[in-house]
Amino acid sequence: MIIWGFVIKKYLLIFLFPLAVLTAEEPVMYETDVDFRGFAWGTSMDEVIKKMGQPVSRETVDGLVSLVWENVDVSGFTSYMIAYFSPRGGLQGGTYYFVTYTIDDIIKCYGGLQRELYNRFGKTNLFDEVIRELRPYESSWNLPGGYVYLMVNARLGVPVTLWFSSPELSKKIFGQTDPVTAKK
Repeated sequence: MIIWGFVIKKYLLIFLFPLAVLTAEEPVMYETDVDFRGFAWGTSMDEVIKKMGQPVSRETVDGLVSLVWENVDVSGFTSYMIAYFSPRGGLQGGTYYFVTYTIDDIIKCYGGLQRELYNRFGKTNLFDEVIRELRPYESSWNLPGGYVYLMVNARLGVPVTLWFSSPELSKKIFGQTDPVTAKK
């Protein structure tokens, strides 16, 4: 009886193993190009305004012109959007500050955005899963096409923040950085 069970298991493995190989997933290719709201780095300020409408605010700091829009939808969440432009280089970066009212809103917003970014850009060294603690959470992707940073710190009242920067702006802020490309 024991031998019969062994034979059945052996035949199951022989027939099921090839099926498992045939249904195995293809390798996932993650994006390495980073843009901001579909605008490529270097896009002119006029072109962004043409698509986004007139900003509610404009400010110049350290040579970068910042334009602010309110009530911008990002993945179903309401945010304030800031786009950064250099005088000669066009669009260099942008930030979303998300409007959340409760800890559940924060968890849903941060967790949802984090999953979308993970699916788009892949694994990263800095990837905090959000749980019901009031502590800072961060995820970042340093890619050849730019830098992406997602964070929240409910304890200090810092909203869910999603920041994108061009390689040029990243180099200006961080100095020389080596991009990391995710591999599955």
